[in-house]
Amino acid sequence: MTDPTISTTIASAIQSNKSEIALVNTHIHSNPELAYLEFTAHSTLVHSLRRLGGFTVTSPAYGLPTSFEAEYGSGGRLIIFNAEYDALPEIGHACGHNLIASASFAAFLGVAAALKQSGLPGRVRLLGTPAEEGGGGKLKLIEAGAYKDCDACLMVHPGPQSKLPPGITAVSYVRMLANVKYRGYFTGREAHASIAPWHGVNALDAVCLSYNAISMLRQQIRPEERIHGVFREAGTRPNITPADCCVEYYVRSTTRRGAEELGKRVLKCFEGAALATGCAWRKEDLPAYFDVRPSRKLCEAWMEAMHSPEGTVAWEDPKDFFQGSTDMGNVCYQCPGFHGVFGIETEEGAANHTKGFTKGAGTEDAFERALECGRAMAEVGWRVLADEEFAAEVRREWEVDMKAAEEGN
Repeated sequence: MTDPTISTTIASAIQSNKSEIALVNTHIHSNPELAYLEFTAHSTLVHSLRRLGGFTVTSPAYGLPTSFEAEYGSGGRLIIFNAEYDALPEIGHACGHNLIASASFAAFLGVAAALKQSGLPGRVRLLGTPAEEGGGGKLKLIEAGAYKDCDACLMVHPGPQSKLPPGITAVSYVRMLANVKYRGYFTGREAHASIAPWHGVNALDAVCLSYNAISMLRQQIRPEERIHGVFREAGTRPNITPADCCVEYYVRSTTRRGAEELGKRVLKCFEGAALATGCAWRKEDLPAYFDVRPSRKLCEAWMEAMHSPEGTVAWEDPKDFFQGSTDMGNVCYQCPGFHGVFGIETEEGAANHTKGFTKGAGTEDAFERALECGRAMAEVGWRVLADEEFAAEVRREWEVDMKAAEEGN
């Protein structure tokens, strides 16, 4: 448990900067930007950090134009809070990344204030993480060394309150699926579809055959696994036999190895369709997201730090509350991670990636919930910096889990 004096310092720092965080939250939500194009969100956060002062701010950071790094403290252990801020095409912040950025911003300010007051060694970093929505921004940050020597990385994510049981407001231990992604390119030969169809080799036929094969494959996969795809290119005109077509698929399973094995079966469907139609084919690997493997110790500490009435923060039920994928999973393979999920009120039935969720993510109530989650994250982060025994337990647990991951578990 966090020292009451430190808890007060953290809460006070967040409360005194609430209006600043709110401005950032509103501006990001009102100006949705796609992956790697989040220039407004990036500059909004960077300008706010520099206006508050006292932090070492690097912008851009790690070779990504829309990433940044803000840090406070020296020596000791390092904790990182991820700030996501990319949106979705046409429907804006339908995954609530404005709230993720706000919660992490709040947590960063809280821990920085605690370090300043205590004088203890330790470093806290707010990391701007662009392009979560399919762009794999954290994969590039990992490659560039952004998480090197990190002792814990924390973030929270909003979800629909309507999917939670009555009385539950958040879920702490959230496992998310690994996701391998492919584009399949089929190459045939064009022909006039009426005058000389026999001269053509129809790449769209290969696309359709692969789609049907994968649809049949779904009957033979585990209940928690997912395969879904779209036709990226499927011809231009009905009277031209399509010679170049493309599909894109996401293949998800509970573990990294499970997704990779299921992905091999999907690729066999591509191969069979090409063989049957006489097309050539090739695959393009897209950024793969590993399974989110949260630190149990961090999750337990966050539940305790939420200071909510007993029973309002669930451990992991309902298990299907958040069955997506995220590049935070890849971070969990680099250091101990936390990725809790909190509910926000939305229009009936409006879950993530809908216009109704976009509307819900812009409300004052959703912002207040994000702040509370950020305050609790700050307390957990502080424990990693200040509590030797707790930090060692978190590290030991993660090392054991990484061995399990290597074995495919």
